Amino acid sequence: MTIGVVAKLKIKAGHEKEFETVFGELQAAVRANEPGTKQYDLFRSKTDPQTYVVMEQYADAAALDAHRKMPHMAATGPKLMPLLDGAPVIEASDKIS
Repeated sequence: MTIGVVAKLKIKAGHEKEFETVFGELQAAVRANEPGTKQYDLFRSKTDPQTYVVMEQYADAAALDAHRKMPHMAATGPKLMPLLDGAPVIEASDKIS
């Protein structure tokens, strides 16, 4: 069953471009190395330029678990965490249709 994940991230003022660069590197690694990841896209809020949303889709629970364990995820975390203004809000959902 396809699993969707929505992650909402608030970025510290003045660090938006740095965040986008680091995320772009992560996105490229996810797309190149995770065949079970169907979507991994970044969106920026139209009303709050410091708020980003990552929309993700995984083929199944195993693909999501593999994503979390990838070396590029571990390597990117320390680069992204200092740019965040608070904890990300992450919600996973099962695809219905």
